[in-house]
Amino acid sequence: MSGDVCIYSWPCSYYLDLEKRWVPGKLSLLPCSLKFTTDRAGEVLVGLPLSSIVEIRKEASHFIFSAITVLEKGHLKHWFGSLRPSRNAVFNIIEHFWRELLLSPPGAAAEVMPSPTTRGQELTGLMASSQRRLEDTAKVLHHQGEQLDSVMKDLEKMDSDLDVADRLLTELESPSWWPFSSKLWKTPVEVKPRESTSMAGSEPFGKEGVMAKIPAIISQRTEFHVKPGRLTILVSGLEIHDSSSLLLHRFERENLDDIKVHSPYEISIRQRFIGRPDVAYRVISAKMPEVIPLLEVQFNKKIELPQEASVLRSTGASSSTERSWSFWHAAPRLRGCTTQRELPAGGQEGGQLQLQRDQPLLSERETQELTQILTKLKGLALDTETELERQDEALGGITAAVDRATLTVDKHNRRMKRLT
Repeated sequence: MSGDVCIYSWPCSYYLDLEKRWVPGKLSLLPCSLKFTTDRAGEVLVGLPLSSIVEIRKEASHFIFSAITVLEKGHLKHWFGSLRPSRNAVFNIIEHFWRELLLSPPGAAAEVMPSPTTRGQELTGLMASSQRRLEDTAKVLHHQGEQLDSVMKDLEKMDSDLDVADRLLTELESPSWWPFSSKLWKTPVEVKPRESTSMAGSEPFGKEGVMAKIPAIISQRTEFHVKPGRLTILVSGLEIHDSSSLLLHRFERENLDDIKVHSPYEISIRQRFIGRPDVAYRVISAKMPEVIPLLEVQFNKKIELPQEASVLRSTGASSSTERSWSFWHAAPRLRGCTTQRELPAGGQEGGQLQLQRDQPLLSERETQELTQILTKLKGLALDTETELERQDEALGGITAAVDRATLTVDKHNRRMKRLT
């Protein structure tokens, strides 16, 4: 269940106001709550929803020891001290998830909380996840098609430049008394190649292809230096920005080595170098479950999913976090439901099974939602097929144009060698 997924946990101490003493334990951050568990008995002393928090502050107990205070509704104040690795790191992460929950739509908090769902709702969630995955794929294909169009325009410009080079070489090869030399020299002044140059040079800047931007907590090499920032997913790679929108690092798609998914809310990105340290960033975000499927599409050969993904596949809860994983991650849940429904039973169990069979598996509203989703899936699949066919034709044209340009360049090189 997504509500039970531990995003982060830190060793710390909690102040018991009644007993006037500090209790060592562990502070755990869940998607919708904070929980403190003691070390000795494993007792949960504090469990408060993030939605009930009024204020989170950095303070000092007795003006010496650094601590974090959490003010709950009803003016109940909780003190957490001796935080490791550092108070600032813990504060930044908790405040990020608290603020994102406050800024989310009103129904988002309820969506994170586990609730009983029917099989029809579960099937609708799985199909909606499949639709989002296909939409992300279609978006990537669209940007890929734009890049192929830009490559084709650059090849056309190159072809026109090679024509100009051919005329110049022809003039250099011709004797001085050749009557048409002046015309050959003036022909390159035509505006046509320059127009194609400006068009081809200006369009790629408008096609940076920003696919998603999410607020995040950024750390590099160590957990002590944690600061708020932003993760930007581009068609050409990834960008890490700090809280003032200053670019910290840009990972080009071809240079990025691996993306490791530690949890639905945390990933690490690494780029290796020879002769100097690798560049690695750890990114934590409340919006990460919405972005991981997009990263799977963009970097499917470089992304490494955790072993805990198998746990998400087998759980029966249908929450926003689990639905954001890919369709095949949650498919075994349907198989598990089908297996349970087909188990033989006798006596009273047989009567209950008969009553379950008499009840409709899907309600009318769920059937309409599934029909709409399947219609959209069919349209997306047809559009994707059309775009793939168009890109196959474009690749064929690019291959032919590259072959022609290679032959022309070789020919010009031989002519220039004869002139020298």
